[in-house]
Amino acid sequence: MALTIYDTADLPPQDRFEWWRETVSQGAGASHVTSDDPAGFAGSMEVLSLGAARIATLSFTGLHSQRTARLIRRSDPETYELTLLLGGTMAMSQSRQETLLRPGDFNLWSSSLPYDSQAAGRPDAGPARALVLHLPRSLLPLPEAKVDRLLAHGLPSTTGVAAVFARHLVSVVREAEYLTSVDEERLGVMTWDLATAFLAHHVDATDRLPPHTRHQLLLKRLDLFIEDNLADPGLSPPRIAARHHISVRLLHRLFADRKETVSQTIRRRRLERCSADLVDPLLAALPVHEVGRRWGFTDAAGFSHTFRAAYGLTPGEHRRTRLPPVRMGAGAGATRHSHRAAGI
Repeated sequence: MALTIYDTADLPPQDRFEWWRETVSQGAGASHVTSDDPAGFAGSMEVLSLGAARIATLSFTGLHSQRTARLIRRSDPETYELTLLLGGTMAMSQSRQETLLRPGDFNLWSSSLPYDSQAAGRPDAGPARALVLHLPRSLLPLPEAKVDRLLAHGLPSTTGVAAVFARHLVSVVREAEYLTSVDEERLGVMTWDLATAFLAHHVDATDRLPPHTRHQLLLKRLDLFIEDNLADPGLSPPRIAARHHISVRLLHRLFADRKETVSQTIRRRRLERCSADLVDPLLAALPVHEVGRRWGFTDAAGFSHTFRAAYGLTPGEHRRTRLPPVRMGAGAGATRHSHRAAGI
């Protein structure tokens, strides 16, 4: 697993800020970093290597960073740094452009040009949090002059390819500790393809994308559409194809290299949601057939049969064997229910 975790909490308070400055500068080129409260500084960083792409997830109290021409002459990794702000605010200026980022915004900056950035958390929402994708500039199959026009521009991730790309990055980082080396290699290719498609969309250069990249982008959009519509009983290959303006034949061809057909993928993902809900203490009072209906299984008998074929137990048996018993005397709300944090 190519995941490295850094945390200032492991160091004495007096060493934390200096260590952070040195560690961060090793990633995207040296920068001059200052803090309004160096004595109280706290930060953590996770770095995931995915082949040519590298994702760093950072959480920190307020910082001011500057990369000067002198620092660039000393060392330049020649990368584009694509940032997705997850929490707090960030002001960024580069190449005579300025932008103020809000959570959910993308921003592109180059290690080869001076920049100035100011990031801060919010008292009501915790520290600043950002996800940074490092992209070697020489490997990007897009006109550099066009890409540079995006520097220090806030690019929302609310719709289209930006939303697909943002959700991909967040999910990859969330599951990083469970990835195998084979997973990392495959996700690296996918991440690179989606980053290229995202930038190509903004510089009107989608015609420069190789067929493989366009193929991966469409598959990712199909996956997310399926994920977002599992509860709809009408979700089907014809509807998915129509929504994406492709033929059903092409849809099936896109899934041909996978182990599952489109319908099998829908069924498996619905069953996974049902399995999780059945053992959720907060849903213990919800009848089994309603759990199935909640995820698109409108026929109770059919749901029970399909669930048993997949898991070897009926939904009711699965609930009885997996759901923790309620502790008597502690009150109805005494059962603890925890999830691994979805945030980064």
